[in-house]
Amino acid sequence: AKKQAASTTLIPRNYTTSHSATGMINVAKSQIGVTGGQPYWSWWGYKSRVAWCAIFVSWVANQNGLLDGTIPKFQNCNAGVNWFKSKGQWQGKSYSPKPGDIVFFDWNGDGRSDHVGIVEYVKGNKVYTIEGNASDSVARRGRTVNDIIGYGIPNYK
Repeated sequence: AKKQAASTTLIPRNYTTSHSATGMINVAKSQIGVTGGQPYWSWWGYKSRVAWCAIFVSWVANQNGLLDGTIPKFQNCNAGVNWFKSKGQWQGKSYSPKPGDIVFFDWNGDGRSDHVGIVEYVKGNKVYTIEGNASDSVARRGRTVNDIIGYGIPNYK
């Protein structure tokens, strides 16, 4: 059975961990299993489905009060990459990520980001993430460095 799409008001904004990497992970975890992305792309203002991986990251950041310059509101992966680079908060694929970092992927090796997620943890040679629009749902994934273009490093307060 598919999990029903959560209302965008279901997640309380008063998490004790809000405005933090832990808050990002907690809110993202609470959405695992939501399919279709409707709560996220409709929050952005779309009336029908669009690619929503970056919108999901922005929605999670908004739930944590982090669209204050800590994490950008972005719907295009490359816009997110460029924002983090412009702030000096970008690390390449050789970086050892921390929970709450924003990970960008390049599936076809063209140097442009195709997908984005939130780092949950790292184990061995894999980065474990929570991603929106992973097979059209919010899901955990284990990714190798081969697919990673780099990381946005939010300046959590």
